[in-house]
Amino acid sequence: MALQLQKPIAFIDLETTGTNLGIDRIVEIAIVRIGKDYSKTTKRKLINPEMPIPAGASDVHGITDEMVKDAPSFRQVANEMKQFLENCDLAGYNSNRFDIPLLVEEFLRAGLEFEVGSRKLLDVQKIFHLMEQRTLSAAYKFYCNKTLDGAHSAEVDATATWEVLEAQLIRYPQLGDTVDSVIKFIGEEQIVDFARRFVFQNGVEVFNFGKHKGRPVTDVLKSEPQYYDWMMKGDFPLHTKQKLTEILNRTLLKKS
Repeated sequence: MALQLQKPIAFIDLETTGTNLGIDRIVEIAIVRIGKDYSKTTKRKLINPEMPIPAGASDVHGITDEMVKDAPSFRQVANEMKQFLENCDLAGYNSNRFDIPLLVEEFLRAGLEFEVGSRKLLDVQKIFHLMEQRTLSAAYKFYCNKTLDGAHSAEVDATATWEVLEAQLIRYPQLGDTVDSVIKFIGEEQIVDFARRFVFQNGVEVFNFGKHKGRPVTDVLKSEPQYYDWMMKGDFPLHTKQKLTEILNRTLLKKS
């Protein structure tokens, strides 16, 4: 069974300096863009993170400071990447919790807003964990009966993720054959901010950390407005600060 596409879908994989959304940077990005006609276009770039790559990160993906010293910064390629992802739904492996959030952060650091609200976000790992609970290499072996040579190379991982999804559609016909049907089956997360500092409870944004955990964000902003300033000055991801500001602005509009 092949995935029936209403719009192009882009499989994204990032290699990075680490896993902290607020601090770490991309060192390699690969995007495998599948068109509605099943045409495949790949874009891969090494990125200079403008910070040292920790040895532990290099041990995982094999990318060193020397390899990226002459590579462009993300800011220099941001417009190109944004255009390549134009009108695409987004997919990847653990992408909803890492690749897409970090990509959004990098766009914001570059002064570009990368809108995800109108896009479907399909995390292939969620299907695998729901059905089998393994890693990408094991998923590739299980579903495609192939060995994943070159794991932790962004292009290899992004391409393998696309192949795994295709094999999952065949193995699990209950997934359907559209992005909408797959997401409906695995459950679509209601995301406030990608770092999960806020979550929805009964349709209301509430804090998901700290002394105000479980309290509606609007209530805290009304009773303790200095908490907004504290968060904006703190080491929180830009996307979290952006969403906090949106909630504040909405709260102020209701007052007026």
